[in-house]
Amino acid sequence: MSKKVLITGAGGQLGIDLVNHFKNSGFHVYGLNREELDFTNQDKVKEIFAKIKPDLVIHSGAYTAVDQAEVEVEKAYLVNGIGTRNIAVEANNYKSKLVYVSTDYVFNGKSNVPVNEFTNVDPIGIYGQSKLAGENFVRTFSDKFFIVRTSWVFGLHGNNFVKTMITLGKERAELGVVNDQFGCPTYSVDLAEIIHQLVETEKFGVYHASNSGSCSWFEFAEEIFNICGIDVKVNPINSEDFPRPAKRPEYSVFDHMGLRLNHFRTPRHWKEALYSFLIEADEIID
Repeated sequence: MSKKVLITGAGGQLGIDLVNHFKNSGFHVYGLNREELDFTNQDKVKEIFAKIKPDLVIHSGAYTAVDQAEVEVEKAYLVNGIGTRNIAVEANNYKSKLVYVSTDYVFNGKSNVPVNEFTNVDPIGIYGQSKLAGENFVRTFSDKFFIVRTSWVFGLHGNNFVKTMITLGKERAELGVVNDQFGCPTYSVDLAEIIHQLVETEKFGVYHASNSGSCSWFEFAEEIFNICGIDVKVNPINSEDFPRPAKRPEYSVFDHMGLRLNHFRTPRHWKEALYSFLIEADEIID
């Protein structure tokens, strides 16, 4: 009998790939979008869990509007904090393994070396603070959890940096891209595979899950244009030249210590993952 997995945020960029991956892996998948499961409503969460009785829950649904969160503070905490509590409590009631997808924004970005799972958290904006609240609820209410922090996610579904750069690169002769923020790009397909590896075990805890290697947004953009053969001049700019309501971590490069210590495979390099994505997206120009 196939295991039952409940996936929240199933209409999102990562959620769609999670649904596809786990279906293809033989799981009985219940992928629910925000209209089908308002997880901020505790009664609704109880009702859904009573119907499905999942063996595994992957909570990828979230409030992700980083800048808007500075204005919609209560909404961010309601979705990322209280909503996650509701999921964690019910997952524990049904003895389900729980995956909570978190973010590099739980760090302050002041490190000058890659941050591992044991590095102290210190989010600098409401989005990161609300996601950390979710982490804390998971730790408090779930006995069998994987907190999976990821960063700079791109994939076929939804909006992301790669798609934006391709669009702008075809429209403009010149672009300015931030060169003083560093992180780890993550292909959503690879992230789904990492999550699958984790949940097949009982090696519970916190994991940093991204592709290997790191770059600035400027370097990321250059590689996108290089692979796609798009002729556009890319100028490196400072963050202060591109002001936004919410501060971004300047340096949130991941060390995958959790994966190493628990003998999981090292994720492939982000450039290799980007190439695979662009082939899949049919964006490579001969």
